[in-house]
Amino acid sequence: MKNKPIKIYVLGSSHFMQEMVKCSEELRKMGYEGWIHEDYEAFVRGDKKDIVNKWQNGEHAAVKREENYLREHYQHILQSDAVLIVNAEKNGIKNYIGGNVLIEMGQAYVNDKRIYFLYDMPTNSPYLDEIESMDPICLHGDLNNIKNHEKTN
Repeated sequence: MKNKPIKIYVLGSSHFMQEMVKCSEELRKMGYEGWIHEDYEAFVRGDKKDIVNKWQNGEHAAVKREENYLREHYQHILQSDAVLIVNAEKNGIKNYIGGNVLIEMGQAYVNDKRIYFLYDMPTNSPYLDEIESMDPICLHGDLNNIKNHEKTN
């Protein structure tokens, strides 16, 4: 009997949406069930411009509330075996973890989901203790490193 593919939900700052979509596609090529919120794929395609325009005009909280992103991400986390956090450099901060991602990591952690960081641990975060306590696995920029840490289903 063949094991079902590990389902990995991709998260990160919206600033990284291009790389997040690319990671979900790469995970699928590798045989995982990689997925991402459908809006990120739409944004990268150039769709849903009304939401993008609001975001670019600084209406971040309004967009998050109107689109129900916190709850939707939580439901997707629950449906996954693991989460992949795309934590590239943002505004000069290496391995960036923002507020929303910290919340999402906590949701994954309390629901016993494995947490992968695409890159390394952040070093310049006031929440470093909290981040470290969730035991994220750093992939050092290489998705192939997931294979070294897989849980069997």
